[in-house]
Amino acid sequence: MKETEQERKRSFFEEATAFMKRYLPVDKSFDVIERVVEVGGRATHLYFIDGFIKDELMQRILTDFFKTAPADMDNMPAAGDFSRLKIPYVEVALEPEPKKAADAVLSGQTAMLIQGYEEVILMDLRTYPTRGVEEPEKEKTLRGSRDGLVETIVFNTALIRRRVRDSALIFDMHSVGKVSRTDVCIGYMEGLVDEKLVKQLKEQLSKLDMKSLTVGDQSLVEALGSLQQGRKRNRSAGSFWNPFPKVRYTERPDVVAAHLTEGKFVILVDNSPTAMILPTGLFDFLQDVDDYYFPIVTGNYFRFIRNITMLVTAFITPVYLMIAMGDIPLPDGLLFILPQEAYNIPLFWQFLLLELAVDGLKLASLNTPSALGMSLSVIGALILGDFSVTAGWFIPQSILLMATVALAGFSQPSIELNYAIKFMRMGMLVGVAAGGSLGFAAAVLLELVMLCTTKTITGTSYLYPLIPWNWTKLKGLIFRTR
Repeated sequence: MKETEQERKRSFFEEATAFMKRYLPVDKSFDVIERVVEVGGRATHLYFIDGFIKDELMQRILTDFFKTAPADMDNMPAAGDFSRLKIPYVEVALEPEPKKAADAVLSGQTAMLIQGYEEVILMDLRTYPTRGVEEPEKEKTLRGSRDGLVETIVFNTALIRRRVRDSALIFDMHSVGKVSRTDVCIGYMEGLVDEKLVKQLKEQLSKLDMKSLTVGDQSLVEALGSLQQGRKRNRSAGSFWNPFPKVRYTERPDVVAAHLTEGKFVILVDNSPTAMILPTGLFDFLQDVDDYYFPIVTGNYFRFIRNITMLVTAFITPVYLMIAMGDIPLPDGLLFILPQEAYNIPLFWQFLLLELAVDGLKLASLNTPSALGMSLSVIGALILGDFSVTAGWFIPQSILLMATVALAGFSQPSIELNYAIKFMRMGMLVGVAAGGSLGFAAAVLLELVMLCTTKTITGTSYLYPLIPWNWTKLKGLIFRTR
Protein backbone atom coordinates (compact mmCIF):
# COMPACT_ATOMS: atom_id res chain seq x y z
CA MET A 1 0.00 0.00 0.00
CA LYS A 2 2.87 2.35 0.89
CA GLU A 3 4.63 1.64 -2.37
CA THR A 4 1.42 2.35 -4.28
CA GLU A 5 1.06 5.71 -2.54
CA GLN A 6 4.67 6.61 -3.23
CA GLU A 7 4.28 5.65 -6.87
CA ARG A 8 1.17 7.78 -7.11
CA LYS A 9 2.97 10.76 -5.64
CA ARG A 10 5.97 10.21 -7.91
CA SER A 11 3.67 9.93 -10.90
CA PHE A 12 1.90 13.20 -10.01
CA PHE A 13 5.20 15.02 -9.68
CA GLU A 14 6.54 13.74 -13.01
CA GLU A 15 3.30 14.39 -14.89
CA ALA A 16 2.84 17.84 -13.34
CA THR A 17 6.40 18.99 -14.14
CA ALA A 18 6.10 17.63 -17.69
CA PHE A 19 2.80 19.48 -18.15
CA MET A 20 4.28 22.73 -16.80
CA LYS A 21 7.19 22.54 -19.24
CA ARG A 22 4.82 21.75 -22.09
CA TYR A 23 2.16 24.34 -21.23
CA LEU A 24 4.42 27.20 -20.15
CA PRO A 25 6.90 28.60 -22.72
CA VAL A 26 9.83 28.03 -20.39
CA ASP A 27 12.38 27.49 -23.17
CA LYS A 28 10.87 30.05 -25.55
CA SER A 29 10.07 33.15 -23.50
CA PHE A 30 12.84 34.72 -21.44
CA ASP A 31 10.51 35.96 -18.70
CA VAL A 32 8.94 32.56 -17.88
CA ILE A 33 11.29 31.04 -15.33
CA GLU A 34 11.69 27.46 -14.12
CA ARG A 35 13.98 27.17 -11.09
CA VAL A 36 15.00 23.62 -10.14
CA VAL A 37 16.33 23.20 -6.58
CA GLU A 38 16.35 20.70 -3.73
CA VAL A 39 14.31 21.31 -0.60
CA GLY A 40 14.90 18.87 2.22
CA GLY A 41 16.60 16.46 -0.16
CA ARG A 42 13.62 16.42 -2.56
CA ALA A 43 13.54 17.70 -6.11
CA THR A 44 11.59 20.95 -6.29
CA HIS A 45 10.49 22.97 -9.32
CA LEU A 46 9.55 26.64 -9.03
CA TYR A 47 7.67 28.41 -11.86
CA PHE A 48 7.15 32.16 -11.98
CA ILE A 49 7.15 35.19 -14.29
CA ASP A 50 10.20 37.42 -14.12
CA GLY A 51 8.91 40.95 -13.58
CA PHE A 52 6.04 39.90 -11.33
CA ILE A 53 8.43 38.93 -8.56
CA LYS A 54 11.45 40.71 -7.15
CA ASP A 55 14.81 38.95 -7.21
CA GLU A 56 15.59 39.68 -3.57
CA LEU A 57 12.22 38.29 -2.51
CA MET A 58 12.83 35.02 -4.37
CA GLN A 59 16.33 34.84 -2.91
CA ARG A 60 14.95 35.18 0.61
CA ILE A 61 12.38 32.44 -0.07
CA LEU A 62 15.01 30.03 -1.38
CA THR A 63 17.29 30.77 1.59
CA ASP A 64 14.54 29.68 3.97
CA PHE A 65 13.78 26.58 1.92
CA PHE A 66 17.45 25.52 1.79
CA LYS A 67 17.51 25.36 5.57
CA THR A 68 14.99 22.50 5.49
CA ALA A 69 16.49 19.13 6.41
CA PRO A 70 15.31 15.74 5.02
CA ALA A 71 14.11 14.81 8.52
CA ASP A 72 11.88 17.89 8.50
CA MET A 73 10.24 16.73 5.29
CA ASP A 74 9.35 13.40 6.88
CA ASN A 75 7.34 15.32 9.46
CA MET A 76 5.42 17.09 6.67
CA PRO A 77 3.76 14.28 4.67
CA ALA A 78 1.37 16.54 2.73
CA ALA A 79 1.69 19.82 0.82
CA GLY A 80 -0.66 21.44 3.30
CA ASP A 81 1.74 20.66 6.14
CA PHE A 82 4.64 22.19 4.22
CA SER A 83 2.72 25.38 3.42
CA ARG A 84 1.57 25.66 7.02
CA LEU A 85 4.98 25.14 8.64
CA LYS A 86 7.53 26.38 6.11
CA ILE A 87 5.91 29.21 4.10
CA PRO A 88 5.54 32.38 6.16
CA TYR A 89 3.65 34.33 3.48
CA VAL A 90 0.05 35.44 3.66
CA GLU A 91 -1.48 34.26 0.39
CA VAL A 92 -0.77 30.56 -0.14
CA ALA A 93 -3.07 28.05 -1.85
CA LEU A 94 -2.99 24.38 -2.85
CA GLU A 95 -4.01 23.32 -6.35
CA PRO A 96 -4.39 19.64 -7.33
CA GLU A 97 -4.81 20.45 -11.06
CA PRO A 98 -1.60 21.38 -12.94
CA LYS A 99 -3.60 23.22 -15.64
CA LYS A 100 -5.09 25.66 -13.12
CA ALA A 101 -1.69 26.05 -11.46
CA ALA A 102 -0.10 26.93 -14.82
CA ASP A 103 -2.81 29.52 -15.46
CA ALA A 104 -2.08 31.00 -12.04
CA VAL A 105 1.60 31.29 -12.99
CA LEU A 106 0.64 33.24 -16.11
CA SER A 107 -1.39 35.53 -13.83
CA GLY A 108 1.72 36.29 -11.79
CA GLN A 109 1.66 33.72 -8.99
CA THR A 110 4.54 31.40 -8.11
CA ALA A 111 3.97 27.65 -8.40
CA MET A 112 6.06 25.14 -6.46
CA LEU A 113 6.12 21.41 -7.16
CA ILE A 114 7.83 19.26 -4.52
CA GLN A 115 8.52 15.58 -5.12
CA GLY A 116 6.35 13.47 -2.84
CA TYR A 117 3.39 15.87 -2.78
CA GLU A 118 0.21 15.50 -4.82
CA GLU A 119 -0.65 19.19 -4.91
CA VAL A 120 0.92 22.29 -6.39
CA ILE A 121 1.72 25.01 -3.87
CA LEU A 122 0.77 28.49 -5.15
CA MET A 123 2.30 31.57 -3.55
CA ASP A 124 1.00 35.02 -4.42
CA LEU A 125 4.21 37.04 -4.41
CA ARG A 126 3.20 39.44 -7.15
CA THR A 127 4.54 42.97 -7.29
CA TYR A 128 3.00 45.05 -10.06
CA PRO A 129 4.55 48.13 -11.63
CA THR A 130 2.04 50.87 -10.91
CA ARG A 131 1.65 54.62 -10.92
CA GLY A 132 0.55 56.81 -8.05
CA VAL A 133 -3.10 57.29 -7.11
CA GLU A 134 -3.34 60.79 -8.55
CA GLU A 135 -6.63 62.60 -9.02
CA PRO A 136 -8.28 61.63 -12.34
CA GLU A 137 -7.69 64.24 -15.05
CA LYS A 138 -11.31 64.16 -16.24
CA GLU A 139 -12.95 64.12 -12.78
CA LYS A 140 -11.22 66.86 -10.88
CA THR A 141 -13.05 68.33 -7.93
CA LEU A 142 -12.89 71.73 -6.27
CA ARG A 143 -13.01 70.11 -2.86
CA GLY A 144 -12.64 66.53 -1.73
CA SER A 145 -10.21 63.64 -2.00
CA ARG A 146 -7.43 63.78 -4.58
CA ASP A 147 -6.86 60.07 -5.11
CA GLY A 148 -8.01 58.01 -8.07
CA LEU A 149 -8.21 54.43 -9.23
CA VAL A 150 -5.18 52.86 -10.89
CA GLU A 151 -4.51 49.91 -13.22
CA THR A 152 -4.00 47.38 -10.41
CA ILE A 153 -7.25 45.78 -9.24
CA VAL A 154 -6.13 44.99 -5.68
CA PHE A 155 -5.16 48.63 -5.12
CA ASN A 156 -8.57 49.73 -6.36
CA THR A 157 -10.45 47.41 -4.00
CA ALA A 158 -8.31 48.74 -1.14
CA LEU A 159 -9.16 52.36 -2.05
CA ILE A 160 -12.87 51.50 -2.02
CA ARG A 161 -12.77 49.45 1.18
CA ARG A 162 -10.94 52.31 2.88
CA ARG A 163 -14.16 54.31 2.46
CA VAL A 164 -16.67 51.51 3.08
CA ARG A 165 -15.53 49.66 6.21
CA ASP A 166 -18.46 47.30 6.33
CA SER A 167 -18.47 43.52 6.40
CA ALA A 168 -21.33 43.58 3.88
CA LEU A 169 -18.97 44.85 1.15
CA ILE A 170 -18.13 41.88 -1.09
CA PHE A 171 -15.61 41.66 -3.93
CA ASP A 172 -16.13 38.58 -6.09
CA MET A 173 -13.33 37.74 -8.57
CA HIS A 174 -13.72 36.18 -12.03
CA SER A 175 -11.41 35.46 -14.96
CA VAL A 176 -12.55 36.63 -18.41
CA GLY A 177 -10.99 35.98 -21.81
CA LYS A 178 -9.60 32.77 -23.25
CA VAL A 179 -6.29 34.43 -24.07
CA SER A 180 -5.99 37.41 -21.72
CA ARG A 181 -7.62 35.72 -18.67
CA THR A 182 -8.24 39.17 -17.25
CA ASP A 183 -9.29 39.48 -13.62
CA VAL A 184 -12.77 41.01 -13.37
CA CYS A 185 -14.16 41.87 -9.95
CA ILE A 186 -17.80 42.45 -8.97
CA GLY A 187 -18.28 44.65 -5.90
CA TYR A 188 -21.56 45.03 -4.04
CA MET A 189 -23.12 45.48 -0.61
CA GLU A 190 -24.98 42.46 0.70
CA GLY A 191 -28.46 43.41 1.85
CA LEU A 192 -28.58 46.55 -0.31
CA VAL A 193 -28.01 45.23 -3.82
CA ASP A 194 -30.53 43.22 -5.83
CA GLU A 195 -29.19 39.71 -5.22
CA LYS A 196 -30.98 38.38 -8.29
CA LEU A 197 -29.12 40.82 -10.55
CA VAL A 198 -25.79 39.95 -8.96
CA LYS A 199 -26.45 36.24 -9.46
CA GLN A 200 -27.34 36.82 -13.11
CA LEU A 201 -24.21 38.92 -13.63
CA LYS A 202 -21.99 36.23 -12.11
CA GLU A 203 -23.55 33.60 -14.36
CA GLN A 204 -23.09 35.83 -17.37
CA LEU A 205 -19.43 36.47 -16.58
CA SER A 206 -18.75 32.77 -16.16
CA LYS A 207 -20.22 32.05 -19.61
CA LEU A 208 -18.70 34.91 -21.56
CA ASP A 209 -17.07 33.63 -24.74
CA MET A 210 -14.39 36.27 -25.30
CA LYS A 211 -10.92 35.84 -26.70
CA SER A 212 -9.36 38.80 -24.96
CA LEU A 213 -10.14 41.73 -22.68
CA THR A 214 -6.91 43.64 -23.05
CA VAL A 215 -8.19 46.88 -24.60
CA GLY A 216 -11.15 48.81 -23.23
CA ASP A 217 -13.99 48.00 -20.88
CA GLN A 218 -16.64 48.65 -23.52
CA SER A 219 -16.19 45.18 -25.02
CA LEU A 220 -17.14 43.70 -21.65
CA VAL A 221 -20.18 45.97 -21.42
CA GLU A 222 -21.33 44.95 -24.89
CA ALA A 223 -20.84 41.29 -24.06
CA LEU A 224 -23.02 41.75 -20.98
CA GLY A 225 -25.72 43.44 -23.06
CA SER A 226 -27.73 40.23 -23.10
CA LEU A 227 -28.31 40.38 -19.33
CA GLN A 228 -32.07 40.93 -19.14
CA GLN A 229 -34.70 38.67 -17.65
CA GLY A 230 -32.23 35.89 -17.04
CA ARG A 231 -30.70 34.87 -20.36
CA LYS A 232 -32.92 36.80 -22.80
CA ARG A 233 -31.16 39.29 -25.00
CA ASN A 234 -31.61 42.95 -24.12
CA ARG A 235 -32.21 44.28 -27.63
CA SER A 236 -32.67 47.86 -26.53
CA ALA A 237 -29.57 48.01 -24.39
CA GLY A 238 -27.47 46.32 -27.05
CA SER A 239 -28.87 48.25 -30.02
CA PHE A 240 -26.21 49.45 -32.43
CA TRP A 241 -28.06 52.69 -33.10
CA ASN A 242 -28.77 53.63 -29.50
CA PRO A 243 -26.24 56.27 -28.35
CA PHE A 244 -27.34 56.49 -24.70
CA PRO A 245 -24.74 55.08 -22.28
CA LYS A 246 -25.82 52.08 -20.19
CA VAL A 247 -22.90 52.21 -17.75
CA ARG A 248 -21.47 55.02 -15.70
CA TYR A 249 -17.69 55.11 -15.73
CA THR A 250 -15.64 56.71 -13.00
CA GLU A 251 -12.04 56.78 -11.81
CA ARG A 252 -12.91 58.17 -8.38
CA PRO A 253 -13.08 55.73 -5.44
CA ASP A 254 -15.35 58.08 -3.47
CA VAL A 255 -17.93 58.00 -6.30
CA VAL A 256 -17.76 54.20 -6.38
CA ALA A 257 -18.22 54.02 -2.60
CA ALA A 258 -21.25 56.34 -2.74
CA HIS A 259 -22.97 54.23 -5.41
CA LEU A 260 -22.23 50.99 -3.54
CA THR A 261 -23.98 52.33 -0.45
CA GLU A 262 -26.97 53.23 -2.65
CA GLY A 263 -27.45 49.58 -3.62
CA LYS A 264 -25.65 49.50 -6.96
CA PHE A 265 -22.82 47.18 -7.90
CA VAL A 266 -19.50 47.95 -9.52
CA ILE A 267 -17.31 46.07 -11.99
CA LEU A 268 -13.53 46.49 -11.77
CA VAL A 269 -11.30 45.22 -14.56
CA ASP A 270 -7.62 44.59 -13.97
CA ASN A 271 -5.30 46.84 -16.03
CA SER A 272 -8.01 49.51 -16.16
CA PRO A 273 -8.34 52.55 -13.85
CA THR A 274 -12.04 52.83 -14.65
CA ALA A 275 -14.87 51.40 -12.56
CA MET A 276 -18.20 50.53 -14.16
CA ILE A 277 -21.30 51.26 -12.07
CA LEU A 278 -24.49 49.28 -12.70
CA PRO A 279 -27.41 49.56 -13.10
CA THR A 280 -27.31 53.11 -14.45
CA GLY A 281 -30.19 55.20 -15.81
CA LEU A 282 -30.31 58.61 -17.42
CA PHE A 283 -30.71 60.54 -14.16
CA ASP A 284 -27.60 58.95 -12.66
CA PHE A 285 -25.50 60.82 -15.21
CA LEU A 286 -26.84 64.18 -14.03
CA GLN A 287 -24.94 63.99 -10.74
CA ASP A 288 -21.39 65.08 -10.08
CA VAL A 289 -19.08 64.66 -7.12
CA ASP A 290 -18.81 68.44 -6.54
CA ASP A 291 -22.55 68.54 -5.79
CA TYR A 292 -21.85 66.76 -2.49
CA TYR A 293 -18.64 68.48 -1.44
CA PHE A 294 -20.38 71.86 -1.09
CA PRO A 295 -23.39 73.07 0.95
CA ILE A 296 -26.81 71.98 -0.28
CA VAL A 297 -27.66 75.34 -1.86
CA THR A 298 -24.35 75.48 -3.74
CA GLY A 299 -24.60 71.84 -4.78
CA ASN A 300 -28.11 72.36 -6.15
CA TYR A 301 -26.92 75.46 -7.99
CA PHE A 302 -24.12 73.47 -9.65
CA ARG A 303 -26.58 70.75 -10.64
CA PHE A 304 -29.10 73.29 -11.98
CA ILE A 305 -26.45 75.02 -14.14
CA ARG A 306 -25.20 71.68 -15.44
CA ASN A 307 -28.67 70.40 -16.37
CA ILE A 308 -29.71 73.67 -18.00
CA THR A 309 -26.46 73.68 -19.95
CA MET A 310 -27.19 70.14 -21.14
CA LEU A 311 -30.64 71.16 -22.44
CA VAL A 312 -29.26 74.28 -24.12
CA THR A 313 -26.50 72.37 -25.92
CA ALA A 314 -29.04 69.80 -27.14
CA PHE A 315 -31.42 72.34 -28.73
CA ILE A 316 -29.51 75.54 -29.45
CA THR A 317 -28.34 74.85 -33.02
CA PRO A 318 -31.56 73.16 -34.28
CA VAL A 319 -33.66 75.99 -32.84
CA TYR A 320 -31.36 78.61 -34.39
CA LEU A 321 -31.64 76.84 -37.74
CA MET A 322 -35.45 77.03 -37.50
CA ILE A 323 -35.20 80.73 -36.64
CA ALA A 324 -32.93 81.37 -39.63
CA MET A 325 -35.33 79.44 -41.90
CA GLY A 326 -38.23 81.58 -40.68
CA ASP A 327 -40.12 78.77 -38.89
CA ILE A 328 -39.88 80.64 -35.58
CA PRO A 329 -40.66 84.36 -35.75
CA LEU A 330 -38.60 86.76 -33.66
CA PRO A 331 -39.54 90.08 -32.07
CA ASP A 332 -37.78 93.13 -33.46
CA GLY A 333 -35.49 93.35 -30.46
CA LEU A 334 -33.94 89.97 -31.24
CA LEU A 335 -33.49 90.29 -34.99
CA PHE A 336 -29.79 91.02 -34.46
CA ILE A 337 -29.11 87.31 -33.89
CA LEU A 338 -30.06 86.51 -37.49
CA PRO A 339 -27.31 86.31 -40.12
CA GLN A 340 -26.61 89.81 -41.40
CA GLU A 341 -24.46 88.85 -44.36
CA ALA A 342 -24.74 86.40 -47.24
CA TYR A 343 -23.13 83.00 -46.87
CA ASN A 344 -22.01 80.47 -49.47
CA ILE A 345 -22.60 77.23 -47.52
CA PRO A 346 -26.14 76.51 -46.23
CA LEU A 347 -26.47 76.96 -42.48
CA PHE A 348 -27.35 73.29 -41.96
CA TRP A 349 -24.09 72.17 -43.56
CA GLN A 350 -22.17 74.76 -41.59
CA PHE A 351 -23.42 73.30 -38.32
CA LEU A 352 -22.81 69.74 -39.50
CA LEU A 353 -19.27 70.51 -40.66
CA LEU A 354 -18.51 72.33 -37.42
CA GLU A 355 -19.78 69.36 -35.40
CA LEU A 356 -17.23 67.19 -37.20
CA ALA A 357 -14.51 69.84 -37.02
CA VAL A 358 -14.86 70.20 -33.24
CA ASP A 359 -14.37 66.46 -32.77
CA GLY A 360 -11.45 66.53 -35.17
CA LEU A 361 -9.79 69.24 -33.10
CA LYS A 362 -10.45 67.24 -29.92
CA LEU A 363 -8.74 64.19 -31.40
CA ALA A 364 -5.87 66.35 -32.61
CA SER A 365 -5.53 67.86 -29.14
CA LEU A 366 -5.58 64.40 -27.55
CA ASN A 367 -2.69 63.23 -29.74
CA THR A 368 -0.71 66.50 -29.61
CA PRO A 369 2.37 66.58 -27.35
CA SER A 370 1.85 68.90 -24.39
CA ALA A 371 4.65 71.16 -25.57
CA LEU A 372 2.71 71.87 -28.78
CA GLY A 373 -0.71 72.21 -27.16
CA MET A 374 -0.66 76.00 -27.17
CA SER A 375 0.26 76.00 -30.87
CA LEU A 376 -2.73 73.82 -31.67
CA SER A 377 -5.01 76.17 -29.72
CA VAL A 378 -3.73 79.18 -31.64
CA ILE A 379 -4.07 77.47 -35.01
CA GLY A 380 -7.49 76.00 -34.28
CA ALA A 381 -9.11 78.92 -32.50
CA LEU A 382 -7.59 81.95 -34.23
CA ILE A 383 -6.31 81.07 -37.69
CA LEU A 384 -8.91 78.49 -38.75
CA GLY A 385 -11.80 80.36 -37.17
CA ASP A 386 -10.88 83.78 -38.53
CA PHE A 387 -10.01 82.65 -42.05
CA SER A 388 -13.07 80.38 -42.37
CA VAL A 389 -15.28 83.47 -41.79
CA THR A 390 -13.19 85.65 -44.09
CA ALA A 391 -13.31 83.03 -46.83
CA GLY A 392 -17.10 82.83 -46.57
CA TRP A 393 -17.28 79.23 -45.43
CA PHE A 394 -18.95 80.03 -42.11
CA ILE A 395 -20.72 82.95 -40.54
CA PRO A 396 -19.77 84.33 -37.09
CA GLN A 397 -23.10 83.15 -35.60
CA SER A 398 -22.51 79.49 -36.50
CA ILE A 399 -18.96 79.54 -35.12
CA LEU A 400 -20.14 81.29 -31.94
CA LEU A 401 -22.92 78.75 -31.36
CA MET A 402 -20.67 75.73 -31.98
CA ALA A 403 -17.94 77.18 -29.76
CA THR A 404 -20.56 77.58 -27.02
CA VAL A 405 -21.73 73.99 -27.54
CA ALA A 406 -18.16 72.65 -27.46
CA LEU A 407 -17.27 74.49 -24.26
CA ALA A 408 -20.59 73.72 -22.55
CA GLY A 409 -20.12 70.03 -23.27
CA PHE A 410 -17.26 69.93 -20.78
CA SER A 411 -19.72 70.73 -17.98
CA GLN A 412 -20.99 67.16 -18.22
CA PRO A 413 -18.98 64.65 -16.16
CA SER A 414 -19.89 61.81 -18.55
CA ILE A 415 -18.20 61.80 -21.95
CA GLU A 416 -20.61 59.11 -23.15
CA LEU A 417 -23.70 61.19 -22.30
CA ASN A 418 -22.14 64.23 -23.93
CA TYR A 419 -21.81 62.32 -27.20
CA ALA A 420 -25.36 60.97 -26.88
CA ILE A 421 -26.56 64.59 -26.66
CA LYS A 422 -24.39 65.43 -29.66
CA PHE A 423 -26.03 62.70 -31.77
CA MET A 424 -29.46 63.89 -30.63
CA ARG A 425 -28.57 67.45 -31.70
CA MET A 426 -27.35 66.25 -35.09
CA GLY A 427 -30.54 64.23 -35.55
CA MET A 428 -32.64 67.30 -34.85
CA LEU A 429 -30.55 69.32 -37.32
CA VAL A 430 -31.28 66.74 -40.01
CA GLY A 431 -34.98 66.86 -39.11
CA VAL A 432 -35.10 70.66 -39.37
CA ALA A 433 -33.24 70.65 -42.70
CA ALA A 434 -35.59 68.00 -44.10
CA GLY A 435 -38.95 69.28 -42.85
CA GLY A 436 -38.62 72.48 -40.88
CA SER A 437 -40.58 72.60 -37.63
CA LEU A 438 -42.41 69.36 -38.48
CA GLY A 439 -39.10 67.61 -39.08
CA PHE A 440 -37.84 68.97 -35.77
CA ALA A 441 -40.92 67.65 -33.96
CA ALA A 442 -40.53 64.25 -35.64
CA ALA A 443 -36.85 64.04 -34.63
CA VAL A 444 -37.65 64.99 -31.01
CA LEU A 445 -40.47 62.45 -30.90
CA LEU A 446 -38.22 59.71 -32.28
CA GLU A 447 -35.54 60.46 -29.68
CA LEU A 448 -38.12 60.48 -26.87
CA VAL A 449 -39.41 57.09 -28.01
CA MET A 450 -35.84 55.80 -28.04
CA LEU A 451 -35.31 57.11 -24.51
CA CYS A 452 -38.54 55.56 -23.22
CA THR A 453 -37.83 52.15 -24.77
CA THR A 454 -34.19 52.01 -23.72
CA LYS A 455 -33.35 49.58 -20.94
CA THR A 456 -30.33 49.52 -18.67
CA ILE A 457 -27.86 46.69 -19.02
CA THR A 458 -29.71 44.86 -16.25
CA GLY A 459 -33.08 45.22 -17.98
CA THR A 460 -34.59 47.96 -15.80
CA SER A 461 -36.13 51.18 -17.13
CA TYR A 462 -33.58 53.72 -18.37
CA LEU A 463 -35.79 56.59 -17.17
CA TYR A 464 -36.38 55.22 -13.67
CA PRO A 465 -37.51 56.78 -11.32
CA LEU A 466 -39.47 58.89 -13.85
CA ILE A 467 -40.80 55.78 -15.59
CA PRO A 468 -42.02 54.01 -13.51
CA TRP A 469 -42.78 56.97 -11.25
CA ASN A 470 -41.00 57.21 -7.89
CA TRP A 471 -40.98 60.78 -6.67
CA THR A 472 -38.85 60.09 -3.60
CA LYS A 473 -35.93 58.79 -5.65
CA LEU A 474 -36.49 61.20 -8.52
CA LYS A 475 -36.32 64.16 -6.16
CA GLY A 476 -32.97 62.92 -4.83
CA LEU A 477 -31.56 62.64 -8.35
CA ILE A 478 -32.78 66.00 -9.63
CA PHE A 479 -32.07 67.92 -6.42
CA ARG A 480 -29.55 67.39 -3.71
CA THR A 481 -31.64 66.82 -0.61
CA ARG A 482 -28.95 65.72 1.85
